[in-house]
Amino acid sequence: MAVNHNLIEDRFVDVPGGRIFVRQWQPAEPRSAVPLVLLHDSLGSVGQWRGFPLHLSQQLQRPVIAYDRLGFGQSSARSALPSANFIVEEAEVIFPVLCQAMDITRFCLLGHSVGGVMALTIAATQAEACEATITLAAQAFVEERTLEGIRAAQLEFAQAAAFNKLVKWHGEKARWVLDAWTGAWLSPAFRSWRIDPCLPQINSAVLVIHGDNDEYGSVAFPRHIAAGVNGRVEQVILQQCGHLPHAEQPEMVLDLIADFIQS
Repeated sequence: MAVNHNLIEDRFVDVPGGRIFVRQWQPAEPRSAVPLVLLHDSLGSVGQWRGFPLHLSQQLQRPVIAYDRLGFGQSSARSALPSANFIVEEAEVIFPVLCQAMDITRFCLLGHSVGGVMALTIAATQAEACEATITLAAQAFVEERTLEGIRAAQLEFAQAAAFNKLVKWHGEKARWVLDAWTGAWLSPAFRSWRIDPCLPQINSAVLVIHGDNDEYGSVAFPRHIAAGVNGRVEQVILQQCGHLPHAEQPEMVLDLIADFIQS
C-alpha cells in the first residue's frame, strides 16, 4: 500500500476584494522548496483539481499550491462580474498579494484553460521570480471554436442536473461563476483579446500542453503560444484528448511535467 507522506494545509489569505482559499501540498522531504502554483479554469476551484495536486507534489517532490480565485469555491463571493481586463488584474493585483502573504519569492506556475493564460501573464509580469510555466489547454486569442464551446455549455448548464454540478463546488456562488465565464468570453469587448503582448516578456522555460480534440480551442493556440515565447519552449499535442488533459490523460501529463521541471 502506498503511504501518503504529504502534509496538506488549508488557509485563507486576505486580498483586495475579500479573502481567497489556499491549499498547499507539502512533501516530507522536498527536493526543491520552490512551489508549483496552480491556477484553475473559468469554472474551477481547488477541489476540482481532485487528486492531481497531490500526485504532482509526490512526483516532483516540491510544494504544490492551489487557490480559489475571488468568487469561486471557498473564497469570498463577488457581486460585480469581472472586467474585460480580469486576466491582467489577477496577475498584477491578486497574485503578488498571495505571494507576499505566503512568503513566496520564487515559483513555478501551472494553469488550466484561462488559468494557463493567467500563468503566462504572471510569468511575463514577474519574469525574474518565475522559474517555469506550464499551460494546459490555454487560449491564445478568441477563436470561433471557443465561443461555440461556451454557447454549447450555456445550453447544458441551463439543465438543473448540470448546474447542480457547479453548485457542488461553488455553492451559492455557482450562478455568478457561470455568468462570469460566459459574460467575459462572449462579450464584444473581449473579442480582440490576445496573449501576444505577454509572450516576449517571459523569461522562464514554458511547457505548452493541448489536446487535439479540445472543444474550446484548436491546436492553433499552443502553436501560437510556442511561437511567441522567446526562450526555451516545449509544445505537446496530446492525441484523442479534449479540454481536460490532466483528467483525461493524467499519467502522461504528470510525466511530461516532471520531465520538464527536472530538466
